[in-house]
Amino acid sequence: MRHFAVARLEHIDEISDGRCPWRPVRHHFGITSFGVNAWTGREAGDRIINEHDEEGEDEELYFVQSGRARFEIDAEPVDVPAGTFVFVRPNSKRTAFAEEPETTILAMGATPGQVYEPSGWELWAPYGQLYQEGRYAEAADQARAAAYAHPEYPALLYNVACCESLAGRKGDAIKHLRLALERSEAVRTYLEGDSDLDPLREEPEFQALLDN
Repeated sequence: MRHFAVARLEHIDEISDGRCPWRPVRHHFGITSFGVNAWTGREAGDRIINEHDEEGEDEELYFVQSGRARFEIDAEPVDVPAGTFVFVRPNSKRTAFAEEPETTILAMGATPGQVYEPSGWELWAPYGQLYQEGRYAEAADQARAAAYAHPEYPALLYNVACCESLAGRKGDAIKHLRLALERSEAVRTYLEGDSDLDPLREEPEFQALLDN
């Protein structure tokens, strides 16, 4: 058995949620100790990294692999040519734009002192746009196969259940919540406060999930 893997960036299939496409490097290699993905802006001016800060203590390291990027970190512009690293601490707002076509940024992150637990968000992202648009039934239908194919990511099944709840498919939603809980007890922490599950709260089977 080989204890290493090699892949060129372009050989990792792209994923898109309707914004800039990216390549799920972590998922491709099956990395479980830190997050890493590659994001590409096709045209100059494209936003590559959406503005955000890292809630909690996640540290992020960015590397401009090709092209040229303009980062804005706490509203301060930073010119970043290819071959340059940018390290951003958790509470700083950050975003990045392509200054040249085909600018690719590698983003890596993890939380110091904590075991990294991959959620499989990379696999959910293509369906997340349907969720944002309120197309809950479509999101559930399209994401269900991925959720069943990857039992190591119970969050995928949980997201499917949320969409089914919002689409009025109460029986399916409760069934998939139960299965997600069988895969990980961590799912239980979301049940009480997630508004996506409000349509289920009067259902005895949902109450049983809470009580257990």
